[in-house]
Amino acid sequence: MVNVLGASTAQQRATAMLAPVFLGEGRLAYQARPVPALAAADDVLVRIEACGICGTDLNILATPPAHKATPGIIIGHEGVGIVAEIGPAVRGLQVGDRVVIANRLTCGKCAYCRRGLDNQCTDYQTIGTTIDGAFAPFLRAPARALWKIDPSVPRDDAALFEPLACAVGAVKRAPFQVGDNVAIIGAGPMGLLFGLLYRALGAGQIILLDVAPYRLEFAEAIGMDAAFDVTQVDAPAEVKRLTGLGADIVVDAVGNQIDQAIRLARRGGQVILFGLRAHDNPPVNQYTITRYDLTLHGAFVGLHPFAQTIQLLESRRVQPSTLVTHRLPLAELEHGVELMRTQRAMKVLMEM
Repeated sequence: MVNVLGASTAQQRATAMLAPVFLGEGRLAYQARPVPALAAADDVLVRIEACGICGTDLNILATPPAHKATPGIIIGHEGVGIVAEIGPAVRGLQVGDRVVIANRLTCGKCAYCRRGLDNQCTDYQTIGTTIDGAFAPFLRAPARALWKIDPSVPRDDAALFEPLACAVGAVKRAPFQVGDNVAIIGAGPMGLLFGLLYRALGAGQIILLDVAPYRLEFAEAIGMDAAFDVTQVDAPAEVKRLTGLGADIVVDAVGNQIDQAIRLARRGGQVILFGLRAHDNPPVNQYTITRYDLTLHGAFVGLHPFAQTIQLLESRRVQPSTLVTHRLPLAELEHGVELMRTQRAMKVLMEM
């Protein structure tokens, strides 16, 4: 094994770290943990630079939880760091490389993985949900979960690789032409990542819909074409007024807005269903879908979007750090969660 100092002596390796441990039912406790030791030949030890707070983390820490996580683990998955140590079977990564995290570890063996649908793996683990994540000074992960990224990419952009990759994977699902008008339901971090992507692709009007004044003002401040409160206007009428026919593409970044989404789309339009709300069961107007020839795309985390996302970040065409409003030390993770939960922050990065 090779470590960050180019030697394998235990004396040259950090041995302990302080990290927030998820205890269940919205509780965290900072505990001293051993720095993870490499346990498999393809393991990599990463010294984490920063990790973003995701909506999944908010759901894990909700009471009652809105997303499952294993008590006793370190959560967090939107991380960027430096390779500190590698196992003997690791290829393509070296000590000192800068890496980002693809947190979903698929089995490669189930029926869906064998069909090339690894986003539908039935036997997966997830960094930051079922195994230790990146809200910690060090992370151990298999090499296949790590993607090398050029050090010229600013840290805050690199840290948001994973959510950007999810949006990249979803955008690929719906046919797009330069100049298409896009309506996005939900002006939180994911909705705005879609907005940044579609702007880079050459969309016409990009319209954000939400109920939170902070998010709507933020969307306009970063250059979205329109942002309005769906409780204050007739959303389908307003989108039609702005676009002429309705949106060519509609993105539901919330997870329970399918009825609204199909009413925002023009005839023959495309709808991307991206957000996840496991316990919501909204009504669906099937007549509208059939009569107006709409195409609906379920888009879960994206299918193989990682190489494209690395290239996009390295090109600087999309800079997701535009969404970062707060940078906090790891000891203030709970404060960062509260800032996002109460919509006093758009995106919070925890610094190690």
